[in-house]
Amino acid sequence: MSFAEGVIAGGTAGVVVETALYPIDTIKTRLQAARGGSQIQWKGLYSGLAGNLAGVLPASAVFVGIYEPTKRKLLETFPENLSAVAHFTAGAIGGIAASLIRVPTEVVKQRMQTGQFRSAPDAVRLIVGKEGFKGLYAGYGSFLLRDLPFDAIQFCIYEQLRIGYKLMVPISSFRFDENHVYFRLAVLCRPQTASFLNIGLRIQ
Repeated sequence: MSFAEGVIAGGTAGVVVETALYPIDTIKTRLQAARGGSQIQWKGLYSGLAGNLAGVLPASAVFVGIYEPTKRKLLETFPENLSAVAHFTAGAIGGIAASLIRVPTEVVKQRMQTGQFRSAPDAVRLIVGKEGFKGLYAGYGSFLLRDLPFDAIQFCIYEQLRIGYKLMVPISSFRFDENHVYFRLAVLCRPQTASFLNIGLRIQ
């Protein structure tokens, strides 16, 4: 997969997945924010989606666009028996690059989901005006502690399963079944990224 293909695949899949699962994420955020038995607001489950997609699209594109060439470069550097290290490292590097967009997007999204702001531009303007630019990166450290290991481990496992599958399945029948098997492996790794991984594979 080239850099351009990775960017297109990542951006497209990020938008599709985020749109499909946004209401569930909104409910989760509101449940976490509810205190003292306060009622959950069930209206506006897509509140802030447009602004969030403006961040999800480039973040997903950056992740895949960085991950694929980094993976190829590391695989050329590391011996074959250390391919897992190359995949793990590439996933971490992709996650770090994407986090520069992911974190502000998450901050704005969560505050809009809890009804603090009406629109993403208003949220960004008021957060920066009140808290400074660093307000958009609130919780950046905890985000990295949570998502960086996940990105690295998920893609490392996924790539190793993919390598194992290639070794087990005869070359003549490989192309017929690979997308179906990869898709199921992606579902096991993380439902939210199943479409993301599958779209990437179909572009290869």
